[in-house]
Amino acid sequence: MAKHSNHQLPRQLQPWSYRTSIGFTLRGWRTEPSGRPLIHFVHGNGYAGLVYEHMLAPLLDHADLFISDVQGHGDSDHGGRFHGWNGTAALCEEVLRHHLPDYRDGEGKPVPVLGLGHSFGGVMTALMMARSSDLFQRAVLLDPVLFSPNMLRLMALSGAVGLWKRNAMASRARKRRAHWPEPQHALENFHNRGIFRGWDERSLKSYLDHGLKPAEQGGVTLKCRPERESEVFGSYPRRLWPLLRRVKTPTHIIYGSKTYPFVGQSALRWQKQSSLVTAERVPGGHCFMLERPEEIATLVLDRLNLSPAA
Repeated sequence: MAKHSNHQLPRQLQPWSYRTSIGFTLRGWRTEPSGRPLIHFVHGNGYAGLVYEHMLAPLLDHADLFISDVQGHGDSDHGGRFHGWNGTAALCEEVLRHHLPDYRDGEGKPVPVLGLGHSFGGVMTALMMARSSDLFQRAVLLDPVLFSPNMLRLMALSGAVGLWKRNAMASRARKRRAHWPEPQHALENFHNRGIFRGWDERSLKSYLDHGLKPAEQGGVTLKCRPERESEVFGSYPRRLWPLLRRVKTPTHIIYGSKTYPFVGQSALRWQKQSSLVTAERVPGGHCFMLERPEEIATLVLDRLNLSPAA
């Protein structure tokens, strides 16, 4: 059985901020460069990077870490209109490339950079690899929401008449409660319900600690506004499958046995199309890494060819 981590991840990280080329500021966390490989991590829609702290903390025994919180998530600026999946991936790359000169080994050579992402963040990582084949040495995608070609055609047709913005997930997100008078009330709202069902108790606490902030009117509120989460759910990556065919980076997909059916189907589809892509199924739902964080951390280390924790 995996050991429970006692790491307090934020204590081991430095905050970073970067004003993007389109005018708003993105923020996140990173380790002090140590000369080891660097793992770049992107979270899922509606979350923040530190929500995953109990999965990420064990990785620090073997690598440095760079966590990117995308537009309107975590402590990053809302930034006005959502700049889309492809635009967000471009901004993730812009931020990472700005910081990469800091990460060098003892001889001054660039360290290996490894990609890691969950859900929306898994697609961001894939799009980054499609944009720049030299960016990552390897990547692990955790339950990436790789929409099938048929789904994307439907999204495009629906989007042409404005319907896709009002799909079920986008509508639910838009109506999501965003304010509670006390953190305990938020905990009661989320505990073992919906997407949070089956989460490790520590992961849920991390969501409360890093996904909420004090509200101006008192109490606590979501850092990621419901309308931003809805905007992400109401949009989709452009030219996804032609871009996936351009990926030249060894990529391993891990998907949950109880996740959305299209996730596993698309993982296997991509695997058939590319000898560089491998896939495996593990127990759990879409957020299996928040259900069993240390176990998945060990798996990620192994699939990234880093030594797993003993």
